[in-house]
Amino acid sequence: MKREPMLECDVLVLGSGAGGLATAVTAAVRGLRVIVAEKEAVFGGTTAWSGGWMWIPGNPLAVRAGIHEDIDAPRTYLRNELGPHFDAAKTRALLNHGPQMVEFFERNTSTRFVDGNWIPDFHTSEGAGTGGRSISAMPFDGRELGALIDTLRPPLRETTLKGMAIASGADLAHFFNATRSLRSALHVARRLTTFALHTLRYGRSMHLVNGHALVARLLKSAADHDVDLRANAKAVSLIYEAGRVVGAHIEMDGVVKEVRAARGVVLACGGYPHDVARRARTFDYTPSGVEHWSAAPSSNTGDGIRLGEAVGGHFDAALSAPAAWAPVSLVPQQNNAPPVAFPHLVERAKPGVIAVTRAGKRFGNEASSYYDLMSALFDATPQREEVCAWLICDHRFQRRYGLGVSKPFPFSTGSYRRSGYLKRAGSLAELAVQCGIDPQGLTDTVAAYNLHAKHGLDPQFHRGATPYNRVQGDPRHTPNPCVAPLENGPFYAVKLLPGSLGTFAGLATDAAARVLDSDRRPIAGLYATGNDSASMMGGCYPAGGITLGPAMTFGYIAGLTLAGAARADAAADFLNHVQGHMQ
Repeated sequence: MKREPMLECDVLVLGSGAGGLATAVTAAVRGLRVIVAEKEAVFGGTTAWSGGWMWIPGNPLAVRAGIHEDIDAPRTYLRNELGPHFDAAKTRALLNHGPQMVEFFERNTSTRFVDGNWIPDFHTSEGAGTGGRSISAMPFDGRELGALIDTLRPPLRETTLKGMAIASGADLAHFFNATRSLRSALHVARRLTTFALHTLRYGRSMHLVNGHALVARLLKSAADHDVDLRANAKAVSLIYEAGRVVGAHIEMDGVVKEVRAARGVVLACGGYPHDVARRARTFDYTPSGVEHWSAAPSSNTGDGIRLGEAVGGHFDAALSAPAAWAPVSLVPQQNNAPPVAFPHLVERAKPGVIAVTRAGKRFGNEASSYYDLMSALFDATPQREEVCAWLICDHRFQRRYGLGVSKPFPFSTGSYRRSGYLKRAGSLAELAVQCGIDPQGLTDTVAAYNLHAKHGLDPQFHRGATPYNRVQGDPRHTPNPCVAPLENGPFYAVKLLPGSLGTFAGLATDAAARVLDSDRRPIAGLYATGNDSASMMGGCYPAGGITLGPAMTFGYIAGLTLAGAARADAAADFLNHVQGHMQ
């Protein structure tokens, strides 16, 4: 390939999700010359498709709302949740620097946040929070990006309403209640009108929410601080000289360029959810690596991890789980295109739906986190049997909440039934036959479930018993926001398969986001954040936002470290980590 003269910068960031952009913006605010190289034609990575939530205990938005807690409670929670995978130094870095990261971005950039003070942690072990630990990006007007809007990854269409993304929380609640509340109906009408006007004028919605808004705000911040944003720029190899990473060879539009980075290179390429070979080595349930359907972009193929390994970085797979498990359904596409993996994050906790195995038996609490439900399905599936389940609901539920990608009233289910995605039958036994479920098993399961569900009870799995369960349910439904019987046909089903929101296993890093070798020594000039770095949660999933919260925080720490602006006490923490401090 043709080679051109080299480019020079202080910091080279490979990848453009939240972790990479947070590093880039932090370093640029501190006066460094930064290049972001993204191999795709659009920026945003998995973050742009995510809910955008970040787990940041003690964040300024919670404090401003009167919610005050020191780091003892969340640290205790993580110690209990992570067990042998608890990393004291990384935990201290997250809890100390997470709130500082939020303040830094609010003060110096276009990044603004909204609180998630109503969002509890997933579990109820000691130290768990019932709110005040979550933030997300404030909705953003895409017109402020100017020409950059054309390089922003669109939201995953299957999770939108005909291309219009809906923010979690109050926005989503209004859409569910549009036919039951005048206030909600007016809110939805305003949103639909704005969407229609934007589509006519700009060809897309300019009201950006969730992870889409987070990426947009970070891109705007990067542009404001003169970060050189390069799309269609794939890293081919790192440049390693005299024991230090000093840059990378980047293929840009068919031409390999040498990019020299005086301070260092940051790997933020999104982990390996679509690296079939590495999945085969690390995902126990699929020795072939094929039987997995990640909801992350298909371009997340482990590039950053391979680059790090090539210069001595240690791949850490000694975690409780290698990926952020989530149940997905496969949505057929037109023109023989591959199906799209739709993550089931919303409807499972609503009252009137259950998940069953091929035997027709429930296997877990459907209102628990996506990770917990998927883990329960792994445990319930006999060896050498396909890992799958079915979500089952009645007509009332589908018309009220939707099922998978099929939307509730007034949207038709016809196209999804014709494609085979959504199964429908007049009786549970008929539905079971269509799905390959044991008819008697399903009939008996629903009868036993309904007996207690009529009174809002679930003695088998205690659905609706935790704050997280209840906040995911329907607050208008009593006595239990998560429990209702399945009574009136027709009945519907969608097949669930093992998927993920991303990977947890990755390059070993320290509390300064420096990549470590097999002897846990830092590789000079090389950093990793986001899913290229092994999750500080050790493969556990204690709360929503435990991917993006650390990604943003350690990206911020990496940016400060690269700029030489890390506080002395933080630097001491990083060194103490290696020495086993704070066990």
